[in-house]
Amino acid sequence: MNTNETKTHLFLTRGIVAIALAVVFVAASGSLTVGAGVLLVLYPLIDVVGSVIDARTQSGSARKVLLADAAVSTVAAVALGIAATGSVANVLAVFGVWAATSGTAQLVTALRRRAQLGNQWPMLLAGGFSIVAGIAYIILSAGNAPRLMPLVIYTVTGGIEFVIQAWLLARRRRRPGGPSSASRRRTGRS
Repeated sequence: MNTNETKTHLFLTRGIVAIALAVVFVAASGSLTVGAGVLLVLYPLIDVVGSVIDARTQSGSARKVLLADAAVSTVAAVALGIAATGSVANVLAVFGVWAATSGTAQLVTALRRRAQLGNQWPMLLAGGFSIVAGIAYIILSAGNAPRLMPLVIYTVTGGIEFVIQAWLLARRRRRPGGPSSASRRRTGRS
């Protein structure tokens, strides 16, 4: 499997899992239940796994950014686990800091990959949205009666953007003259 195929599968899997988590989270988002706490910890751990897998196909500064993002997401998972034993405000604040930090890493990675993978607009949008959402969650955490429901919007939006990115990479791979078309001609596969 070549780099673009690996990234396509990775993005598609991350997108589907994020959307599935959002659907499950809707049922648990009314309060800080054990189920909500587990989902809060699971979400950044998915980012850890995705970043580590993605980093295996990168080199140089792109690899370093992905590995740094995995480390930040690991810390976020632990911090969210602790915050989930407290209040919704604590959860929103921790999630907000993680979302803004992770979004920055995603934005940097997307900008650096444009030459290798082509148009990265879904990833650029996802990174930008993550930064804005993170700041919004921090602000919401200081308000009266904060709620977890905005996190559902975050996970669904991120999931959709990863699915779109996977589709764009797959489409680019199949396009005549695309990165995989030459290898298909050499191997006789279509």
